[in-house]
Amino acid sequence: MTQTDSAVAKTLEEAAALTEAEMHALLDRRQVDRQGYERLKEAMEYSVFAGGKRVRPYLCLEFCRAYGGSDEKALPYAAALEFMHTASLIHDDLPAMDNDDMRRGRPSNHKQFGEYTAILAGDALIIESFAAISGNVHCSGEQNAHAAAVLAECAGLDGMCGGQELDLYCEGREVSVWTVEKTHLLKTAAMMKASATLGCIAAGAGEEETKQAGRFAEEVGLAFQIIDDVLDAVGDTKALGKTAGKDAASGKNTYVSLVGLASARLTAEALTGCAMGRAEKIDGESGKRLYALCEYLLCRDY
Repeated sequence: MTQTDSAVAKTLEEAAALTEAEMHALLDRRQVDRQGYERLKEAMEYSVFAGGKRVRPYLCLEFCRAYGGSDEKALPYAAALEFMHTASLIHDDLPAMDNDDMRRGRPSNHKQFGEYTAILAGDALIIESFAAISGNVHCSGEQNAHAAAVLAECAGLDGMCGGQELDLYCEGREVSVWTVEKTHLLKTAAMMKASATLGCIAAGAGEEETKQAGRFAEEVGLAFQIIDDVLDAVGDTKALGKTAGKDAASGKNTYVSLVGLASARLTAEALTGCAMGRAEKIDGESGKRLYALCEYLLCRDY
């Protein structure tokens, strides 16, 4: 690992620690007797605190810092993003969807707790994400309403959920590269865009700054998913923490299956270059850290 990689890994770990402390506080804020359904909270925490790169909360925190905001303002939004993302992973692994037994190096939620509890755990985390945003006392009601609307748009019909539907519908069908790109933009890049945008909202950034942050995150998100496609094809299960080769086995259309490994990597590199160009225009240490993050994500092996 290079010195730059180590620095990026450290900043991701620091953001993860802050976000996880916030998520613990949010999930523990209500002192309720849950006798008879305590298993649901256990299932939620099983997936929420299973690790991961925490890129989405990191983007939220870093863009808030970039435009003069504090971590205190952004952390409830960062936690909400991770609740939503984790819910999508729980549901994504279900037999009716991608049917994966492994997630982050251990049994997926439905393998550990059963299907109905896994479905409810995902549902509850989606609802908790909006509770986290609406309860953010460090931002104004107007900011919280804006943040909730952005998250709903990027996670819903014309975002992550729409992307998942398109992804599953296209399995085993002949599709174009454009369709795969649209799938990735909806399923992955939309939530990256939400992350950067919520950071800007927390900071009170201007319209143009927020727009550029969203474009940066979309480019990073699309490159991120293309590299996921590459790693699924060439990686191993232990390193990835999930079943390698699953895309090919299920007949899933990916950049790799349509254009090959070399072209997929070139596309990811081009998108990363565009994002780096945007990061260079952000003043201060945040711009430097976001620039380094681009390269780190492009060269990752898990």
